[in-house]
Amino acid sequence: MSEIDAKTDALVPEWLYLPDISERWGVLVTEVRNMVKKGDLIAVRRGPNKSLQVPAAFIDEDGPVKHLVGLLTVLRDSGFSDDEIIAWMFTEDASLPGTPVQALWENRATEVKRRAQAMAL
Repeated sequence: MSEIDAKTDALVPEWLYLPDISERWGVLVTEVRNMVKKGDLIAVRRGPNKSLQVPAAFIDEDGPVKHLVGLLTVLRDSGFSDDEIIAWMFTEDASLPGTPVQALWENRATEVKRRAQAMAL
């Protein structure tokens, strides 16, 4: 888990701490940490205390936003670092339109996955 750079940090409007996510989902914080370790979530160190935080847009009421886990796998298999994934997910894409993370929330995951797979080629 890396420390995020200022450019990427500026792209993400809101972050959540792991304990806040565990409270929202009604699970132990260790379960959220295990998701990060398994690669089902991306957490980066931020702020003065260098605490682990997850982009809030990756979190739904009862788990990661739909299709996020599979998309993270595609991007990591393509050689993307966690910082690069976050930057890509929050960068406007005129062909979508919007950002990839917005498209996930709007149930347009197929379009996002196609773009991710195309980047791997």
